[in-house]
Order: sequence, then C-alpha cells, then structure tokens
Amino acid sequence: MSAAATPADVLAGTARWCVVEGDALAVLASLPDACIDAVVTDPPYSSGGAFRSDRAKSTASKYTQGGATVRQNFSGDTLDQRVWMTWCVEWLEHVMRASTASGRLCAFIDWRQLPALTDCVQRAGWIWRGIVPWDKGEGSRVLPDGFRTQCEYIVWASTGPLPVPHPGVLAHPGCFHFPVLQSDKHHQTGKPTPLMREVVKIAKPGGVILDPFAGSGTTGVAALMEGRRVILCERVPEYAAITRARLAAAETGADWRAPASQPSLFAAVGS
Repeated sequence: MSAAATPADVLAGTARWCVVEGDALAVLASLPDACIDAVVTDPPYSSGGAFRSDRAKSTASKYTQGGATVRQNFSGDTLDQRVWMTWCVEWLEHVMRASTASGRLCAFIDWRQLPALTDCVQRAGWIWRGIVPWDKGEGSRVLPDGFRTQCEYIVWASTGPLPVPHPGVLAHPGCFHFPVLQSDKHHQTGKPTPLMREVVKIAKPGGVILDPFAGSGTTGVAALMEGRRVILCERVPEYAAITRARLAAAETGADWRAPASQPSLFAAVGS
C-alpha cells in the first residue's frame, strides 16, 4: 500500500509514492546517492515582513489576505536571511548528492529571496540554468501606486550538462500563466495543480521526483497524474495527513474530500 510505503519502495518501483513525516534534512540524509531524477519543491521563503518581529509572526498573518480561508500554519518561515541561506545550501547539497547525473531542480521563490536562492543553488554545486516566472493573475496583492506583486519564480538548475538540442528533446515553457483558485488551494502557499502538472514534466516519464517541503502535496498529485513517481517529506502533521489523503485519491482518480461510501442498510446479504 502506498500510504505505508517508504522512499526505498518508490526507488525500487514497488510503490508510486510515499510521504515521510519529519524534518527534511533528516530524510534527505537517508537517501542514497544518485537516485532522484528531479527535485520539485516550494521551500519556506522566510521573507514575510521587513523586520525580525514581522518574520516571527504566524504564517497565516503573513500570507493570508483579507477574506481568504485561514489554513494551518507551516514551519520554517522565521529565519533571518543569512541563516535561511545557510539552511538552503544544506538542503540543496543533500538533494544534489541524491540526484542523478541528469538531475534537475525546480524551486519556487518570491522576489525578495530570489537573488539569495540563486546564490545558494550555485554554492551547493548546482548549475543554475535560469528563472521561470509564474504569473498568478490579477487577484494577487496590490501595492498602492506601484506594480502588482503578480509573479513568483522558479529557479531551475541541473546537476550536469543539458542534452544537445534535437527534435526528440522536449522544450518546456519559459513562463507559466495559472491563476490561484481557492478551490484548488489546500495550504497557505499552495500552488495550482495545473501549474504543477507542467513543472513535474521536467522529470522523465516514470522518473522519481523529490519534494522535501510537500505542504499539501500538490507536487505529488501532479507527479502521479503525469506518470511519475514521487517521494514527499512534510514536517507539519496536519499537512502530511492532507498529502496522504490527496495522493491516495489521485492514485485512483477519486475526490480526496468525498466521504467514504457507506453500504446500504437494505443491501441484500451476499449480493
């Protein structure tokens, strides 16, 4: 059963997915070398607020706009930038070691931490390949008499050289346009499923994707929908439970929020 699967099961191909509940660094340290085809993740940005006192607030107060659904807070978002960069280099080194010679990295980030993350990616040994903007739509936060904070970014990188271009090599979009829909958002910083279905295609079909900061599991749902295997890690128990429920449903095409069907009291015995 995938709900009780381990990373070893996913790597062996006996399970399509697993969710490990715990600290990402401990999980990453346990992975063997050169086993992951792509790392697709949305780490804590630690960028909400201009001052230390602002960053120490709950993630709900930092990232939930007025009128939006208040969801469970997530961890790891209170670091100063220098500490955050040290932490980023550490997890990026772990996933670099665990990635294959043709491995890819796609990490989401906002405008405030974008320069810092590109430094961390290179410091950890990755070859920084560029930035892919994600246009969230005009429902995003407004700055009076300024530009709307309408985009987040994907920093992408590789472990080694890219293949020589030829007709058989897939070209991925250089910019994504997917609005945030509350009906498809199950985490304070959740990403749209259609967006993630495009991003996970950076891994080869049947390949293994790793998300060390799974949140509500949208990377995993997208990976299963696109024929990839996935290893997810989530530290917050409430989100780990949501992730397991969503992936179990995605594996069968069911609605994860639908109540379990109950047998009719009037069903004939043995029918």
